[in-house]
Amino acid sequence: MNEHAGIDESAEADGEIHALFRGAPSTTAFRKLRKRLVRDTRAAIEDFGMVRPGDRWLVCLSGGKDSYTLLAILHELQWRGLLPVDLLACNLDQGQPGFPATVLPEFLSDRGVTHRIEYQDTYSIVTEKIAPGGTMCSLCSRLRRGNLYRIAREEGCSAIVLGHHRDDMLETFFMNLFHGGRLATMPAKLVNEDGDLLVLRPLAYIAEADCEKFARDMNYPIIPCDLCGSQEGLQRAQVKRLLDDWEARSPGRRQVMFRALMNTRPSHLADPALFDFAGLWPQKDKNAGEKTDENVPDLRAR
Repeated sequence: MNEHAGIDESAEADGEIHALFRGAPSTTAFRKLRKRLVRDTRAAIEDFGMVRPGDRWLVCLSGGKDSYTLLAILHELQWRGLLPVDLLACNLDQGQPGFPATVLPEFLSDRGVTHRIEYQDTYSIVTEKIAPGGTMCSLCSRLRRGNLYRIAREEGCSAIVLGHHRDDMLETFFMNLFHGGRLATMPAKLVNEDGDLLVLRPLAYIAEADCEKFARDMNYPIIPCDLCGSQEGLQRAQVKRLLDDWEARSPGRRQVMFRALMNTRPSHLADPALFDFAGLWPQKDKNAGEKTDENVPDLRAR
């Protein structure tokens, strides 16, 4: 990933800077952070083949630190001529009580970001369907995703782009491992079930801590999720604490685990649908190809 180009500091010194970076700190630490975010996001976009020049992306903006980071870095890449797609920022106001509805429209308009604000009261549906104390995340997410697909189609977008980062992907992997009985995570690129839209996660290589520091340094107006973020005992929160503990005991553990997601070996797992174990025989066994069903014992009958 180090081979990918970073920021053109000479251009920035001449005042050429996207409005999303207005007021950025001039410290060396921030410049290094920004370079790393740009480099690693570009690397993920290239590694997973996310771009078709001329496409339009619906960049989903919740008002959290991750989506602000996503929005800024994508516009940085576009500004530098490194991302040949059209970007449309979109916030879905889901009708949560107390949601500051004017914050994002004012922020986006002030910085000249093309955007669409959509109001859909999914909050009432969630609270009606989910019993008090129940986990709201799954239903809330499905309703949100359905609306985003609709908006993307209406706007002529080929992809919806989400702010999930490396840590989100790791947490999802362990949730599936512990609770779902499968080895899977949220992929950096996938096609939706209808086959007409991509779902992209360009921050796949980015650590959550870097998103948090970037958004804080930029002083972006963070909007917390008071619906699901306030719920206690969520499986994701438990997994997050587990990963935090591992990272504290062994710094760098998260990055090692993420590399494992990119280095799978089906022949060393146990999924016969993924690897042909039945057809695996020593090459020197000349009789292997001559075996018949009569010669092979039926182990399932035992």
